[in-house]
Amino acid sequence: MPTLTLAQANTLLAAALAAARAAGHAPMAVVVLDEAGHLKAAQREDGASMFRIDIATGKAWGAVGMGVSSRVLAERAKGNPNFFTTLADTAKGRFLPQTGAVLIKDGAGRVLGAVGASGGSGDEDEAICIAGVVAAGLVAA
Repeated sequence: MPTLTLAQANTLLAAALAAARAAGHAPMAVVVLDEAGHLKAAQREDGASMFRIDIATGKAWGAVGMGVSSRVLAERAKGNPNFFTTLADTAKGRFLPQTGAVLIKDGAGRVLGAVGASGGSGDEDEAICIAGVVAAGLVAA
């Protein structure tokens, strides 16, 4: 089974943060998790608040755990708030259904992990995640 390498994760991180700088976003944090939700790589830019890593992790963890982007999870949460509140409690706070994380897939569509960001709006966070995934030669979903 293919796995996300540390080199790919680091390429993804660097490209995501470069995209944030190019767009003029506030200081960001980016977290890359493997297919089992374990940390592969993370960075928090100078000036990013102390919560950014935790928020980015929660977005990515939810995405990889549920098999969809955090944008999809945020939409689903609107229609079923009780389930998503219970899920967040069950996950001991690691699950955050807010826009800003995408799945990382290989060319065959296999999930390799997820990347989440925090520091901008949800749309900004998601955009830098996608930029990072594409720069690493992988597929964002």
